[in-house]
Amino acid sequence: MELLSLSAVELSAAIREGKTSAPEAMKAVLYQIQSTEEIYHCYVTIDRDGAIKRAEQAQRRIEAGELTGPLAGVPMAVKDNLCTEGMRTTCSSRILDNYVPTFTAQAVKNLENAGAVLIGKTNMDEFAMGSTTETSWYGPTRNPRDPEHVPGGSSGGSAAAVAAGECFFALGSDTGGSIRQPAGYCGVVGMKPTYGTVSRYGLVAYGSSLDQIGPLTGNVTDCAAVLEVIASHDPKDSTSVKRQDTDFASALNTDVTGMRIGIPRDYFEEGLDGEVKTAVLQAAAVLRERGAVVEEFDLGLVQYAIPTYYTIAAAEASSNLERFDGIKYGYRAPGDMGLHAMYKQTRSQGFGPEVKRRIMLGSFVLSSGYYNAYYLKALKVKAMIKNAFDQAFAEYDLILGPVSPTTAPRLGESLADPIRMYLGDIYTISANLAGLPGICVPCGRDSGGLPIGLQLVGDCFQEKKILRAAFAYEQAIKSAGQ
Repeated sequence: MELLSLSAVELSAAIREGKTSAPEAMKAVLYQIQSTEEIYHCYVTIDRDGAIKRAEQAQRRIEAGELTGPLAGVPMAVKDNLCTEGMRTTCSSRILDNYVPTFTAQAVKNLENAGAVLIGKTNMDEFAMGSTTETSWYGPTRNPRDPEHVPGGSSGGSAAAVAAGECFFALGSDTGGSIRQPAGYCGVVGMKPTYGTVSRYGLVAYGSSLDQIGPLTGNVTDCAAVLEVIASHDPKDSTSVKRQDTDFASALNTDVTGMRIGIPRDYFEEGLDGEVKTAVLQAAAVLRERGAVVEEFDLGLVQYAIPTYYTIAAAEASSNLERFDGIKYGYRAPGDMGLHAMYKQTRSQGFGPEVKRRIMLGSFVLSSGYYNAYYLKALKVKAMIKNAFDQAFAEYDLILGPVSPTTAPRLGESLADPIRMYLGDIYTISANLAGLPGICVPCGRDSGGLPIGLQLVGDCFQEKKILRAAFAYEQAIKSAGQ
């Protein structure tokens, strides 16, 4: 049995049936990591000895009948901004290089309780600020589909690890597309749930009103299984929502007859690569052939999404990152100096250029005299964007479009032009501003062999509709042998 060719759900079934074991699966993954990690650099921390011990513990619980779920015994990876007790959590920043939490993020704990086995922590853009996983203090991650290209970001390490077979699934965080965009670049499935569906307890905050944890997987079935485990109400998170409809695996059927899908004309205008446009519209045609009603419509306000997002996210980031001052934990600038000098030196040396850029932008828009002109105005536009989506979902079940204007750029291209990097988020940001769920499913490749991602966005708490459409498309492509 070729273990790495199995999906997460298939592997767990094989373990429970006695065809293989959790330690054997972990050893297969660790061997793959040893073979490819030097090229791709998906991880910041790999706990080899601990992973084997955890796999052995999971195996004993499976044999005792304590673990019967679809993820029991499955090796997983976690983005390095999710706290893990006893295992360092760096956010890929020098300022947290030596930080070891005393607690575990609730989403990770849910997976461990379900029997999933942690391998280690994946690389990311520093403090989730970036779209390429090149701003990491530990160096860039490379795209397993073509190592000369970026894997996307900020959850690029998680997406690349899934694509490279260095884990069976991974967790990422999505503030403006940071799960869906790298999923599109790496040719895997990535989902951002409705805001509040997954507890943010233990997630190192970037933009608190936008952040959401979600899965990166090899297929839609695995995505539903992971989401079902991590979705839970958590009293430790004031934004956590009580939901009764979290049996997401029940939504996996191929019947999309009568489902109304809207395609925003605004998404297919200037700036969208021709090959990406063709692949996404072909995917829409597949769903139409399956019985969905697919129509074009005008969404509006698309051009305001990026400035609105970067105003709000930077403002929240400048506030959230105030705590990293060299006093309580993390890096402290060496030398004998006064308190204020130590603050300045610690933050100057500990943060990278992109993080400093966003902290300064956020401090500016929150400052006296500019708050009303920028931050308050951005909040008003955010409400207008949410209203535009509300009107769209009065007519349609889902909105279909591209994940990114292009396929994965080459390493180094985006860092030389930050504005271009920001514009790459144009199709994903609105879902975060409106708190909506969205999924990325692979829908083809460009002439260079790089993956193209299809994005499906639903109304709040409509993950089941998204998963059903994504599953229907995935199965249609599979049956066609594509």
